Amino acid sequence: MSDTQMPPAHPFDDDKLKEECGIFGVIGVTDAANFVALGLHALQHRGQEAGGIVSHHPDHGFNNARRFGYVRDNFTSQKLMETLPGPLAIGHVRYSTAGSKGQTQIRDVQPFFGEFSMGGAAIAHNGNITNADALRRELIERGSIFQSSSDSECIIHLMARSLQRNIPERMEDALRRVEGAFSVVAMTRTKLIGVRDPLGVRPLVLGKLGDGWALSSETCALDIIGAEYVREIDPGEMVVITAEHGVESIRPFRPQKSRFCIFEHVYFSRPDSIIGDRSVYETRRQIGVELARETPIEADLVCPVPDSGTPAAIGYAHESGIPYGMGIIRNQYMGRTFIEPTEQIRNMGVRLKLNVNRALIKGKRVVLVDDSVVRGTTSRKIKEMILDAGAAEVHFRIASPPTAWPCFYGVDTPQREKLLAATMSEDEMREHLGVDSLKFISLDGLYRAVGEASGRDPKSPQYCDACFSGEYPVEPSDMLEKGFQMKAAE
Repeated sequence: MSDTQMPPAHPFDDDKLKEECGIFGVIGVTDAANFVALGLHALQHRGQEAGGIVSHHPDHGFNNARRFGYVRDNFTSQKLMETLPGPLAIGHVRYSTAGSKGQTQIRDVQPFFGEFSMGGAAIAHNGNITNADALRRELIERGSIFQSSSDSECIIHLMARSLQRNIPERMEDALRRVEGAFSVVAMTRTKLIGVRDPLGVRPLVLGKLGDGWALSSETCALDIIGAEYVREIDPGEMVVITAEHGVESIRPFRPQKSRFCIFEHVYFSRPDSIIGDRSVYETRRQIGVELARETPIEADLVCPVPDSGTPAAIGYAHESGIPYGMGIIRNQYMGRTFIEPTEQIRNMGVRLKLNVNRALIKGKRVVLVDDSVVRGTTSRKIKEMILDAGAAEVHFRIASPPTAWPCFYGVDTPQREKLLAATMSEDEMREHLGVDSLKFISLDGLYRAVGEASGRDPKSPQYCDACFSGEYPVEPSDMLEKGFQMKAAE
């Protein structure tokens, strides 16, 4: 495969929201890049198009490797990893969000690196800059030459133009110009830096690794390298970490009320991660409990749509008293590049990835629990498979409210008119999917499941839930310029 082409997307994975990106960094250990590769492997669910690592060694300077495809296929080669020496490294796994979707070039793969007057720096970004188009125009007019189509590169150019004395201060200066959502890991020759945007939309956590330190999008990646989870980086906080002095905390932004992405609880994060001192698995199980309370049904079997629907299905079954069963089995070895998809293969649909447990399903009234409905194409195919296996009834229960609005904060969401819930009522969606019933958890129910006993405060929501509510905590200025219509104020 050419290093300028991304691998072909799997033809049946287009009906889920794509999980932004994953970032990871380590300082103060021998061969830090090896730890970063392991961390990125644990974060692979957050981005499967490409990955990159930048390292620094006092004698060899900065080195980087950027590749398309899975971490396991690229960053397990001893020959490659020997080119990334040093006690300090950062890495990134990506889906394309902002930039030329479907036309990803190797130059779009992070981390990005720049040489400044006071030395080099590399940066990896999870999120989306909502004023990137305006910033890019301004920077190009002032003479900046962009190497990629990524919005994240704006940060490097803003840092280069800053008049501040050192790289952390230049990063502060640059990020004050940026709107949207960002969690950042960055590195200089001697420092590991982590930053979250003032609303804390995207996650970032701190870990301790022997005498060294780690920054990660999720706690599950700290587990894989044997690091101790210390705490979350606070919204609006910058940490500057050195091997000699440990962690210094800086607050460069005006304090604001946190608006963490609620979909991290529903789908994006791994179930073995911890968010806000809560187990993601336990939260998803509780979503199923709330869903059962809100949407009861007489049925014989509760089945998850694997794998993301499993914890919610367990909670639904426990609360409803309906037996739980693995009515759908996932082929765990179905990769993105399984075979070149001919028309005949495409017509097999999701059967290549999912298969129905016919002996369990036949004659049963089945409740299928899934995490979300986006376009609805996969849901229709799964319903057909369940009916073909002899199910008497098919009832969908969805562990999130209807996804009716696109995300502009680092999630690859379809255009609004392609979201089923944007153009149809719940009853119209049920008819479109051809199921006996379709019910979503309410927004209040979701808030209760994540620990907000009184539900959602409509005057001051505790999370970013724009994909459900249409209420955007940061105005998507670039999209408004392109004609996007926001929800009218009530």
